[in-house]
Formats: sequence, C-alpha cells, structure tokens
Amino acid sequence: MSEEKIRINLYLAKAGVCSRREADRLVEAGRVTVNGEQAVSGMKVSVADVVCVDGKPALLQEKTVVYAFYKPAGVMCTHADPHADQTIFDLIETPERVSYAGRLDKESEGLLLLTNDGAMSRSMMHGAGGHEKEYLVQVDHPLTQDAVRKMEQGMYLKDLDRTTLPCRISDVQGGSFHIVLTQGLNRQIRRMCAACGYQVKKLVRLRVMNVTVEGLGPGKIRKLTETEVETLKGMLDAEA
Repeated sequence: MSEEKIRINLYLAKAGVCSRREADRLVEAGRVTVNGEQAVSGMKVSVADVVCVDGKPALLQEKTVVYAFYKPAGVMCTHADPHADQTIFDLIETPERVSYAGRLDKESEGLLLLTNDGAMSRSMMHGAGGHEKEYLVQVDHPLTQDAVRKMEQGMYLKDLDRTTLPCRISDVQGGSFHIVLTQGLNRQIRRMCAACGYQVKKLVRLRVMNVTVEGLGPGKIRKLTETEVETLKGMLDAEA
C-alpha cells in the first residue's frame, strides 16, 4: 500500500471506525491521536503514521470490495447459527473476508450486498438511512388502492411501536407490486402488508441504491466494478 497522505476523517472511515462526519467529531473531541500527538481537524496522514482512537490503533483495511449475491429463499443471513439449515456462507466463497451489509429474512430472496469494508457495512445497516431498496412483493389477494395509500403515506406498526416512513409503490398487478423503501425495520414489508390484511407469499429484493440483482440467479454472486463501488460510497457519504 502506498504512503500517499489522506485526510484524517477519510483515513478513519477507510479503517472502518466510523463515517467521515463522525470522524470529524472524534477529532474535535480530542479522541484521536497521530504518532502520539492529538490530531487536528483536516490534517493528512498515511499508513506510516500511527493513528489511534481512544488509545486503540485504527488500521487501514485492504482495498474495498463489494459483491452482489442473490440470496435464495430459505437461506439465513448469519455467520454461524447451530439452528440454521443453510447460511449464505455455505453458498459463497470469496478471496476476502466479507460480511453482509443489510439483511434479508430467511423467507425472502434477492439482492444481498457483501463487503470487506466495515464502515460501509455499518453505514448500510445502522446509518441514518435514506438509501433506496426496491422489492417485488406478491401477496395472497389483489392489492387495493386503500392499502397502497396506507403503505405509501407511512403507517403505525403496533408490534414495533414505530411509524414507517413514506414509500413508493408501483406496477400494481393484482397481488403483485413493487415497493421502494428508505428504511429497514425488522420484517417491515411483511408487517406493513399484515397490518393491511395481506399475507406475503413472495418477497424479492431487486435493488439496493445503484446496484440491482439483474443478471443474477438464486445462489449466484458477482463482484462489483470499481465504478459501482465508488458510486455506492459516494451515495453513502452523501447520506452520512
């Protein structure tokens, strides 16, 4: 890895510590040191420098890679679960150690992103959100305009004690429709449909931000291009 210098907030983001914005806050709070000296906002560092957060070294990761994987229905998103019949890591093998950036429940299928970039993974799973995720949904009977209106405007989910953010629904054909969410509550689409009197029969994630499942069949995986990865990073940085 070269010793090219980069801004301290980018270094911490690449090291998987936090987002750039949060890195700025850590520096301002005096929690970051470089070679034993307190870091200054905007300063530049390289891999030759010893960067620490709260006294713990922050090491740069290897080059960011992202994979698009079509998770089949019935497969669990987990690294290890003695009760799981099959996990995603039983189906894939990559040169890098990767983790999923956003889950799909066992019954659902479709696009799952995997990356070796801890900061990216945290941003997608636990960040403020706002990034779009598109799904194809099939329910047990035709979707009414009233159900579309309720889901699109946001609805209260009693079992989560949360109100969903507005979403977009399109391509309604009987009990089949597309839905675009900008949040990821636990089993959100299934809960929204149930609250409107529907049972989800099939749920497929088609897209996460700029990445689609197009060209992938169940159990198949592909590595994103550098352009796709940089676009994805830019979109996440804009939301941070």
